[in-house]
Amino acid sequence: MKLGIVGLPNVGKSTLFNALTGSHAETGAYSNAAAKPNIGQAKVPDSRLDWLTEYYHPKKTTPATIDFVDVVGIKKGGGRGNAYLQTIRLVDALVHIVRCFDNDEIFTEPADAARDADNLNLELILADIEVVERRLDKATKNAKSGDKKAKREVEMCQALLDHLLEGKPASSYEFTEEDKDILQDGGLLSVKPVIYVANLAEDDMADYESNDNYKALAALAGEQGAAVLPIAAKFEEEIAEMDDEDAAMFMEELGLTQRGLDRLIHASYDLLGYISFLTGGEDEVRAWTITKGTKAPRAAGKIHSDIERGFIRAETVAFEDLKACGTIANAKAKGLFRSEGKEYVMKDGDIVNFLFNV
Repeated sequence: MKLGIVGLPNVGKSTLFNALTGSHAETGAYSNAAAKPNIGQAKVPDSRLDWLTEYYHPKKTTPATIDFVDVVGIKKGGGRGNAYLQTIRLVDALVHIVRCFDNDEIFTEPADAARDADNLNLELILADIEVVERRLDKATKNAKSGDKKAKREVEMCQALLDHLLEGKPASSYEFTEEDKDILQDGGLLSVKPVIYVANLAEDDMADYESNDNYKALAALAGEQGAAVLPIAAKFEEEIAEMDDEDAAMFMEELGLTQRGLDRLIHASYDLLGYISFLTGGEDEVRAWTITKGTKAPRAAGKIHSDIERGFIRAETVAFEDLKACGTIANAKAKGLFRSEGKEYVMKDGDIVNFLFNV
């Protein structure tokens, strides 16, 4: 999974990126003057791995991971000058950081979350207009030779361009299945799923629902069918560098039971329809990311293509059943350890041993 972190300049993108990935990207006013994006990886928090590690005592434990791309602050009114947006055209979803705090040292005007979110969304649309115009120009040239697919692409690109020129995102355009095939490699930005992050001051987290900017952003997200999460990015960056005990104490002071980063990662999984299955043994305990609806052989292919090719069956037990039973032997005795075939659809938290022959 790869997520792109976007937002206007100085709203806390790199601060959140550092907290997520443990990186030390430069932050602060004007730190994003260079156009090179920050790229890092975050571990997916999963308490099930902790339990399995205690159970198996493996040589190593490997969590699932998410790649994050922190893009340079998108210039308001930059339009087609925001060329560095090309770096996130292939991400799966966008994490849109919106300022919900005031800072007189950096900003000359108070926060206006709805305005800023609309401004950035417009920049994404403008960037997509440029892509579709190029695509339309190429298809028009190819259509002159009588290419039927190119003619269809001209029609689709023109209709989509008209839609974008009205200031509407590609996500609200009604694509046919044929359109989706044509646009498969298009990398449109305004069509990507979005999670809005309301970046609040630390003092506002305890009662974030009363924050006017959070409420405005939540209303906008609701209209778009997008998720919205309240997070204090600077606070998250600080506790990411603490030990677990100190971090828990600071979170308790704010009335928080879960880190904002954990909520963001779990929201990303829900947004994109991802789940995790688990494998365990003396060598390694590991989480593997798949999409909902994946059948057992395809899941086995995440581990190695030979396992998918020679798939025989999957021996599986639900994590909650194993935890409740205490041991694999008890789970077998209660009939909770199952043998599943090629048509089995994987469930989140399945602990699996794949049998195969090549």
